[in-house]
Amino acid sequence: MRESFWGVFIIVTGVILVGLIYFFQNVTNTDEHNYTLLKETTQNAMIDAFDVAEYRSTGAIRINREKFVENFIRRFSENAQLSNTYVVEFYDIVEEPPKVSLQIKSKQGSVVANEEVEFDISNKLDAILEVDY
Repeated sequence: MRESFWGVFIIVTGVILVGLIYFFQNVTNTDEHNYTLLKETTQNAMIDAFDVAEYRSTGAIRINREKFVENFIRRFSENAQLSNTYVVEFYDIVEEPPKVSLQIKSKQGSVVANEEVEFDISNKLDAILEVDY
């Protein structure tokens, strides 16, 4: 009888550990997806917001603030996971020289043992536009 309890204990422990591994893998994948999406979207939105007319007339490298925000939100919403709710915060947008600081916040949750567990996932990025001459 004692050996059968050990067998049940090992099976239940294995199922619980597989569930925990799945949950933390999901949180890690969400964090990695958010960071990669943030980095790529910021880079491409800055390139789209580059003010070519200003560069041709004065040689100054600058971006258009409104165009950057518009392109960033459009690109981010096209590639974001639909199951998550995101909060986008723009801390600093400097037009000349081009620099942006922003943060993406989302929540990742799951139900473990009839209790809902939520993690706040936050990714912050400070970026400058580099131009090759």
